Amino acid sequence: MIARVWHGRTSPSDAGTYESMLRTTILPGIHRVAGYQGAFLLRRDAGSEVEFVTITMFQSMEAVRAFAGPDYEKPVIYPDAERLLTRYDDRSMHYDVLMAPEGAAVKG
Repeated sequence: MIARVWHGRTSPSDAGTYESMLRTTILPGIHRVAGYQGAFLLRRDAGSEVEFVTITMFQSMEAVRAFAGPDYEKPVIYPDAERLLTRYDDRSMHYDVLMAPEGAAVKG
């Protein structure tokens, strides 16, 4: 299993809209990709910004490439979401999942 980690930041006034977009449109839309296993969505207030961390889970690097394309480290950002971001990682990080919470399937 592969975890794809990415950070984006919004203004506090846009945080609710961005979170709603992630929950209702963006993350559910990834289910169309074979090998997508779900996501974690993290949020924290960080002074003048609100930071979001998305951790999307994929069965394999092939599934990551099916989602992100050949330049698989490049973030996939929906245009409506990008307008709400004040800054974001220009590359996504990928990790082999070695251990997960009980009940979570980890296929290695």
